[in-house]
Amino acid sequence: MNKDVLQMLMKCLQELHLPAVRAQYEAVARQASAESWSYADYLREVLERECQQRRQRRTERLLKESRLPLEKNWATFDLKRLPPKAAQQFRGLLSGDFVDRQENILVFGAPGSGKTHGLCAVAQELVRSGRSALFTTTALLVQKLLAAKRDLRLEAMLKRLSRWEILILDDLGYVQQSREEMEVLFTLLGERYERSSVCLTSNLPFSKWEQIFKDAMTAAAAIDRLVHHSVIVELNVPSYRAEAAKRAKANPE
Repeated sequence: MNKDVLQMLMKCLQELHLPAVRAQYEAVARQASAESWSYADYLREVLERECQQRRQRRTERLLKESRLPLEKNWATFDLKRLPPKAAQQFRGLLSGDFVDRQENILVFGAPGSGKTHGLCAVAQELVRSGRSALFTTTALLVQKLLAAKRDLRLEAMLKRLSRWEILILDDLGYVQQSREEMEVLFTLLGERYERSSVCLTSNLPFSKWEQIFKDAMTAAAAIDRLVHHSVIVELNVPSYRAEAAKRAKANPE
């Protein structure tokens, strides 16, 4: 290939933002020549490599933006210790169909039962398949929402949160809000109702949600919005951390 043609090719690939093609077209061309590929086969190969690199970079970006704890993944999630129904429910969530149906996922259980790990493991798999997710503790998000309200930018923050298909609110049961804090959380749930998925963990059953929302009417309204389109997972199992500590004590090195 003469110098002028090469320069024009590189310029076109740069303008079209095809870095993988630009980096690999010569190596693929040598392979195509050696194996007597058709022009269509060569074109398909370089474009497939471009698409693969773009998918990989997008996945990396989505994982970074998700703030998911990457150590809580599907490979390290012990399904065997869960009730059979709960294990089946978690496996079913991997399809991501609940996101398309704008369903919520509500996971209940004692501290250490695997609630957070289960949701994070599912979310990571969905992010790797192209979905967008955001993980946060409920307490931290409530404080950010409250600060946004005080700065008259709550609407903008809610709009920004709507970018994520899946919003994971961890440890709802540990939130002891003032009435003002409860109101911004209720507003968030209302904004996402029947629009996108909320996934949350809680160590408190619905009967004790008045402790969070301060009055029975608001608690009932919040529950109604969450439960209307939802999958409820109950983890009635002992604490994983307590079991691990017990094993370590019984088998000291």
